[in-house]
Amino acid sequence: MDETIAKYTTRKGFFKQYKKKSRLQEIWTRFLRNKLAVVGLVIFVFIVLVAIFAPLIAGYDTEAIRINVPNRLHSPSAAHIFGTDELGRDIMARIVHGARISLVVGCAAIAFALFVGGALGAIAGYLGGKIDDVIMRCMDVFLCLPDVLLALAIVAAFGTNLVNLTIAIGLAFTPKFSRLVRSAVMTVRGIEYVEAARAIGATNTHIITHHVLINCFGPIMVQVTLYVANAILTISALSFIGLGIQAPIPEWGNMLASGRVYMRDYAYIVIAPGMAIFMTILSLNLLGDGLRDALDPRLK
Repeated sequence: MDETIAKYTTRKGFFKQYKKKSRLQEIWTRFLRNKLAVVGLVIFVFIVLVAIFAPLIAGYDTEAIRINVPNRLHSPSAAHIFGTDELGRDIMARIVHGARISLVVGCAAIAFALFVGGALGAIAGYLGGKIDDVIMRCMDVFLCLPDVLLALAIVAAFGTNLVNLTIAIGLAFTPKFSRLVRSAVMTVRGIEYVEAARAIGATNTHIITHHVLINCFGPIMVQVTLYVANAILTISALSFIGLGIQAPIPEWGNMLASGRVYMRDYAYIVIAPGMAIFMTILSLNLLGDGLRDALDPRLK
């Protein structure tokens, strides 16, 4: 009898504890069930840690940008894990420090696009009417141009530095976030708690920031991870054609551009930066898919 009561109490306590799980814990539990998403998270965290501790892994002035002609075009070895390039620079050091450039510019560009596009989309979706028409028609004009072409035009007009590159890529992704946030806001703006906040005299700004956008967080975060991957790919593409990060600053795209001349005889020069781009994009896409599944309430 006592054993039965103990088992019942244990089960009751288990279910009680399960019910007390917060929404964040439930999301994390669902995320962990997706093995590919966990793999993506591990890879991305590893890349971020490499970028953060890049100065401890390899010297910037001594290995990443210093020209050492006698050491040029050495195959991968214990001294140089990924080999050296046409100027004798250590490829691993350049990839490690290039990760900082790609991640910082990519994340900053998407943050800019999210802030500007999210604000415009929230205003258009919540207020509607003529304001919605004007904002969305302007966004449609930008959407007519491919991301790379729009960023290319802005960089070519204002110059190729980190700030201009970040703004150019951010503006290229602004219409996407504007439409995303607008559709999410239009979905929740007529729900009862929004009407209740409006009835008690809350301002439009307060309602948008505290009641509407907070409930659009899930789909926005999923798209952020996917668009960061696209932004990094755009950075590499612009650098590859000479309108992005300029040498001698290490960046994966300009490493591919400078190494393509030698790729027939020294394939490792382009394999290493190519794999860095591939693994970063892959990890972010896996992470985005995992977040989408974890944040979808229909998958509970």
